[in-house]
Amino acid sequence: MPKITFIGAGSSVFAKNILGDVMQTPALQGFEIALFDIDAVRLNDSEQMLLNIKKTSQSTCEIKAYTDRKEALRGAKYIINAIQVGGYDPCTITDFEIPKKYGLRQTIADTVGIGGIFRNLRTIPVMLDFARDINEVCPDALFLNYTNPMAVLTNTMNTYGGVKTVGLCHSVQVCLPDLFRHLDLDSKGVKYKIAGINHMAWLLEATKDGVDLYPEIKRRAAEKQKEKHHDMVRFELMLKFGYYITESSEHNAEYHPYFIKRNYPELVDRFNIPLDEYPRRCIEQIAGWKSMRESLINDTNLEHNRSHEYASYILEAIETNKPFKIGGNVMNTGLITNLPKEACVEVPCLVDANGVTPTYVGDLPPQLAALNRTNINTQLLTIEAAITGKREHIYHAAMLDPHTSAELSIDDIVALCDELIEAHGSWLPSYK
Repeated sequence: MPKITFIGAGSSVFAKNILGDVMQTPALQGFEIALFDIDAVRLNDSEQMLLNIKKTSQSTCEIKAYTDRKEALRGAKYIINAIQVGGYDPCTITDFEIPKKYGLRQTIADTVGIGGIFRNLRTIPVMLDFARDINEVCPDALFLNYTNPMAVLTNTMNTYGGVKTVGLCHSVQVCLPDLFRHLDLDSKGVKYKIAGINHMAWLLEATKDGVDLYPEIKRRAAEKQKEKHHDMVRFELMLKFGYYITESSEHNAEYHPYFIKRNYPELVDRFNIPLDEYPRRCIEQIAGWKSMRESLINDTNLEHNRSHEYASYILEAIETNKPFKIGGNVMNTGLITNLPKEACVEVPCLVDANGVTPTYVGDLPPQLAALNRTNINTQLLTIEAAITGKREHIYHAAMLDPHTSAELSIDDIVALCDELIEAHGSWLPSYK
């Protein structure tokens, strides 16, 4: 029986979407769905939830929970990763509260910035542990990574883990529909192209019947900026740099040096930036899980409709050889020619029985490549720190991060990194 292994299966709502999709897909019937999580209670919850969906969907997939990670991986054809190392308490709290002492504010802190750096540093060793198991018990498996920080972790698994990995983020497939809905435009029949890096990929083209839609997009966006709305940072970036970006405004507020500034506190209000947004979401999700758990776990008639997440469509395309296009995170093997070859990039990919095949993009507009490189610098130096164990590379990553370096002196950045390393304690390996 072929096997799909889900690591981090205690993320029950996400597991419902991804694995519920699998059970709704005719080509994926008869697979074993292997569940693994270090939290036995959440693992059991997800197993019961998926058994409920299996019953209502009449799926022939076999649901099996494992307490031994290597056994969960053994013989897997596909692996789906959705872990979070350190969780909200203590690690996310640490990532937000200690930088505040230095006057450094964040919104999400899971991609770059000081929070993204430290989320990477505690996650990379765990991912490399996965890679060792995978190379031993399922070396040919395709690893679908949903865990942030996406670019660094996908890069690490490909470059240092020796695991065939593609990173998946739903910001690509929702980018154009959400933008058009916000601007009261019809997205039906629109052709578009997106490429860049994860959370900073660019809507390079949007046309309908051969007509460039960008002039109308920008006209409507400029009108929208006269009143507060949820996407002001992205609209500002588009109006100044020429192109719309895939990930949300609350994310992009901290990827650039222009928006969260101590000396210009009015910018936070002007661009409607939700500081400390991720901790608020975590608290709400933890509180909401108690009531949600009851319906997911105890509802024996639980139903599921296939979501827009890529995973089941990728597996279906490989199993049936019916092509499907995704926006995937892959290594830059000459795909975007004015970004570093060592980088992980997000580009259109074709999926069929040959697996995931990235497509050539060429040069990005120079200002977009320049913005991407500011984030790639921090990504690559974070990997260097994790692989070498040298503390100086943590400092380098932080000193080159756009938001951190715009707000803090070199001395303060070094002190902040040292304090974060100490606060994380055993969540991090030792750094020389």
